[in-house]
Amino acid sequence: MAASTGDLFCFCAGPAGATVEVRFISSLKGKGLFATRNIHKGETIFLEKPVVSSQFLWNALYRYKACDHCLRALETAEENVQRLLGKSCRVLPHPEQCSIRKDLHQHCPHCQVAYCSAECRQSAFEQYHQVLCLGPSREDPKHPLNKLQDAWRNIHYPPETSSIMLLARMVATVKQAKDKDWWIKLFSQFCSRTANEEEEIVHKLLGDKFKGQLELLRRLFTEALYEEHLSRWFTPEGFQSLFALVGTNGQGIGTSSLSQWVHACDALELPAHEREQLDAFIDQLYKDIEKETGEFLNCEGSGLYVLQSCCNHSCIPNAETSFPDNNFLLHLIALEEIKPGEEICISYFDRCQRERSRHSRHKILREHYLFTCSCPKCLAQADDANLTSEEEEELEGEGETDDAELEDEMTDV
Repeated sequence: MAASTGDLFCFCAGPAGATVEVRFISSLKGKGLFATRNIHKGETIFLEKPVVSSQFLWNALYRYKACDHCLRALETAEENVQRLLGKSCRVLPHPEQCSIRKDLHQHCPHCQVAYCSAECRQSAFEQYHQVLCLGPSREDPKHPLNKLQDAWRNIHYPPETSSIMLLARMVATVKQAKDKDWWIKLFSQFCSRTANEEEEIVHKLLGDKFKGQLELLRRLFTEALYEEHLSRWFTPEGFQSLFALVGTNGQGIGTSSLSQWVHACDALELPAHEREQLDAFIDQLYKDIEKETGEFLNCEGSGLYVLQSCCNHSCIPNAETSFPDNNFLLHLIALEEIKPGEEICISYFDRCQRERSRHSRHKILREHYLFTCSCPKCLAQADDANLTSEEEEELEGEGETDDAELEDEMTDV
């Protein structure tokens, strides 16, 4: 039986309802997303905007400049490179391939928060920014919202996986809404957990001292944003539930003007020698950036996506999410041919994590998502030793040492 899809498709761009449907699978697995027609490899299954999204707080503090609404990178590719390398003289070839339109950028006239366009500024203002605008208090450390953000940064260090401002924008959206019940019902579409499961998720987000930290955040959250219509969200149990909702449903978002410029350069039709020179320049550029900055190249944040959150995990996914438009618009792309009635699954792992041992994968899924995977890959590896990838490497290293010692002994003889 297909679930009611009215609200599930309301943030999708295009007729996603003609391609997929949401079905209830079981009390253990919950909902799932299924194809209603043949979907070809490489096809975009659907496009979706988030209900709410937010840039990570440390990412913003480290001067990764992004639109406060859609997370579009605001620096040009050249500015991006200059900041990451700490070299203001670095010049990029083919600057016309950068898609950033700085002439369209706007700021909130009250708090000076930056947006990529008038449309984003207006969308933010209409949905949540009237509540969250700090006005002239943006730099005031005593403002309740600044106190909340500062407390979050002191608890949740990079690499970041969530943001307290995602919760703040949920509350602000309801506070500003004319139809508050519609938004509350929409947020209730996301996966809910039992109290014990919620506690485990919050523990992973906040660390060993999570109970004291959670109570501090709850008090600051209440001081900054209390709303009578959402009174349950501000209780200890309700606040824990909010954290669990974000912890299990939050989708990471990454945007980069440099990445956009590289893709545009890749598409250029150039003479062979120019192509070779440009490719060599780009390869060296990434090596230089990695040496200076490491892997933190993107504007990063997270968002809540109603339809995408219905996708279950598989260690051999048939679809993946991406953000090719340099903003928060999520593209779900088919990785292989998908038949009508087949479940559409994504992986909660990156490519490196997917290659780890079954035991390592299960350990990550249990700790962060509270389930044990039973995808075809995991079932095929059911008889594998219960060792993490690190333990396997240690054993392999010991074996190599033993072989080396045996070879030395034979040489001595």
